[in-house]
Amino acid sequence: MTTGTTPETAPRERILSPAYAATTIGLFSLIAFAAFEAMAVTTVMPTVARSLDGFDYYALSFAAPFASGVVGMVAAGMWCDRRGPLQPLLFSLVGFSAGLVVCGVAADMEVFVVGRIVQGLGGGALVVVAYVLVGLVYPAHLQGSVFAAFAAAWVLPALFGPGVAAFVASTLGWRWVFLGIVVLVAVAAVMVTGTARRQPVPAEPGAASPARFGWAVLAAAAVLALELLGSGTGPTLVAAAVAFVLVVVGVRPLLPPGTLTGGRGLPSVIATRGLLSASFFCAEAYIVYVLQERWDLTPGQAGIALTCVGVVWALSSQASSRLGDRVSHATALRFGTAVVLLGISLIALVVWLRSEGVGVPAVAPAAAYVLGSVGMGFAYPRTGVAMLASATDEDRGFNSSALTVADSLGAALALSVSGIAYAAAVRAGIDPFPVVYLLAVAIGALGVLAASRVVSRTSPA
Repeated sequence: MTTGTTPETAPRERILSPAYAATTIGLFSLIAFAAFEAMAVTTVMPTVARSLDGFDYYALSFAAPFASGVVGMVAAGMWCDRRGPLQPLLFSLVGFSAGLVVCGVAADMEVFVVGRIVQGLGGGALVVVAYVLVGLVYPAHLQGSVFAAFAAAWVLPALFGPGVAAFVASTLGWRWVFLGIVVLVAVAAVMVTGTARRQPVPAEPGAASPARFGWAVLAAAAVLALELLGSGTGPTLVAAAVAFVLVVVGVRPLLPPGTLTGGRGLPSVIATRGLLSASFFCAEAYIVYVLQERWDLTPGQAGIALTCVGVVWALSSQASSRLGDRVSHATALRFGTAVVLLGISLIALVVWLRSEGVGVPAVAPAAAYVLGSVGMGFAYPRTGVAMLASATDEDRGFNSSALTVADSLGAALALSVSGIAYAAAVRAGIDPFPVVYLLAVAIGALGVLAASRVVSRTSPA
């Protein structure tokens, strides 16, 4: 007779098993509160722009945290590789909260954008630390479930975030949308910091690279300059072109070789992540705005689309996770990018028809937006799992940073260019919304091309 536990009878590990429960709940809560912030900001941003007379900065207010997040990501990646996750986690929480406070007390749109920059520094670092903790704490067979849980963390914010944000903005004022989140972040931080404190400092710390940090600052500053300069005419457009070149120059050292040229394997995984974010979040930034301006919906009514997207994204992520190795990462990314492209193309078509006077109901662009989220939910978490499958203890921070840099900078660059396109369309007397969505379609097509370069061997064995 044998005693003890055999592999067949051993309890199956789960992300809520006692060894992982506190970490899972803490990370889930942080992602949930960050998701609530994202949903809330998208819902109330037209209100903020009207209140602060700052529609000229509308696209920049979305691009700013994505751009500054690149700096936070690179700093956190190097910091984690050298000192472990605790110190960068604390920095990220303080920065994210401080930015929210600045936004909440801003007297004009310029100060509001500064707050968004500070918030982005902390938020970008927080994402990298979360990815590093996933790699350190969870075995490989649970990592897909953790990333699916991150997607599920968007469900409650998606269900209640837009409505709560619209209600708070209409009763207490939009400022409390930002200030109220600070308390929630502090509560979640308590559980995660304990886990981060228990992680050992790397025995062989990765070499710090001040140059990488400098490249990140250059790329982020160039993205913001691109949006500010690109809305002008004449010489400022030449300066904007220079800024675009500087973005490419600055981001290249932050990514694995071959990422910008579509190299197979890990480079194409990271490129796909960046293009997914660029196309979808460019479309998302304008969805509430276009529903209010072209279909005369209230912020609360327009926010219903965000609610549906959060739920569908989470369900799609769960489906992708449950399929596991039965669907390779390459197949998941190809399917996801194709569905995102289809959804955004339908939004562009519907918005164009509306601009031509066709009586298309508001449910049409909202439904197309939700369709796009099916692709995002299926593909987005897989990029994280594929990246970690290629990482080692020495480069986990760099690869996590690279993935999130592509994510954040891709969205920031798309939003900056969309702001330029929007301003140019207005000057030309053209409805700017179809122009913006046509840009998102073009980026989505590049995402499909990048996903075609992902090879099946990036899947776990």
